[in-house]
Amino acid sequence: MKIDGTPYRAIWPGEDGVSACIIDQTRLPHEFVTVDLRSVDEAATAIRDMWVRGAPLIGATAAYGMALAMQRDAGDAALAAAYDTLIATRPTAINLKWALDAARARLAPLGQAERAEAAWRFAAELCDEDVAVNHAIGANGLALIREIAAKKKPGERVNVLTHCNAGWIATVDWGTATSPIYQAHDEGIDVHVFVDETRPRNQGASLTAWELGKHGVPHTLIVDNAGGHLMQHGQVDIVITGTDRTTAQGDVCNKIGTYLKALAAKDNGIPFYVALPSSTIDWTVRDGVREIPIEERSGEEVTWIQGRRADGTLDKVLISPPDTPAANPAFDVTPARLVTGLITERGICAASAEGLAGLFPERAVA
Repeated sequence: MKIDGTPYRAIWPGEDGVSACIIDQTRLPHEFVTVDLRSVDEAATAIRDMWVRGAPLIGATAAYGMALAMQRDAGDAALAAAYDTLIATRPTAINLKWALDAARARLAPLGQAERAEAAWRFAAELCDEDVAVNHAIGANGLALIREIAAKKKPGERVNVLTHCNAGWIATVDWGTATSPIYQAHDEGIDVHVFVDETRPRNQGASLTAWELGKHGVPHTLIVDNAGGHLMQHGQVDIVITGTDRTTAQGDVCNKIGTYLKALAAKDNGIPFYVALPSSTIDWTVRDGVREIPIEERSGEEVTWIQGRRADGTLDKVLISPPDTPAANPAFDVTPARLVTGLITERGICAASAEGLAGLFPERAVA
């Protein structure tokens, strides 16, 4: 996607051939800063401290982390240590394990002299595949937006509501939930996005709003609790979110607050779709509420907020009494019964075991 007319990916190999480059998302939207990762420890820090985030991008960064490790030491012990270092960074997004398992399977049978080159090649292939998959998700979801647009009167726009950031900077490119939006916009459809701020880290306010604006997509930032009100008053045509892990039964685990959006959509008869690459499906899990580990992050993300002062400097301020404790579950699970459909690279299906089996028969659990 484009930043002020210049196309970017969210991660790319460095020109020096020994680094991987990322956008430091903790600095957005006020500063655009790129960082060169030069070791597996730096890749792990980027994932753990959320310089990169979003399930697909976490997986891609982990793949490059393995390449950085093999560049320094391609021995069996180093391969195992790199895997262990990276897998410990974030527990919820299944793409992390998916990418690391695939990298280890590719590299383990090779001789040490071959591993570094093979690891870099694997990371590049994974990123190219992610771009192709997300474009396909967008093409499938575009049909939904076209259908809504066809029923609009002249001058009426299609209103999409999003939660968190499932945009191109949560993936290598295109995004998942945003991919249909970008493709609709580029096609000339009058599409507008209501962007949830997504407390406590404000990924909607700081990331989704930033990238939509940079690409020229009309959007409006709203507080998290405004979505239900907008739905009640007919101002939302469709809700599209992403997911960090989807069960074999169609439950979706996404940024905290997604469940509440699904409940409001259900109550108001608004279609609620989830866009996901198949790598986000955890075929070993059936009950998302009980089986998916939910990351509990620092309470300081709730009690402190970062922003830009009037003089342009960045600062953090405390918004609660200093002695008030805060809980910070990072994700919640939306049961399949509340999901209208799943938008994947192979098409759209019902959020159910049968629906997923229809698109992915080779992976379906008996």
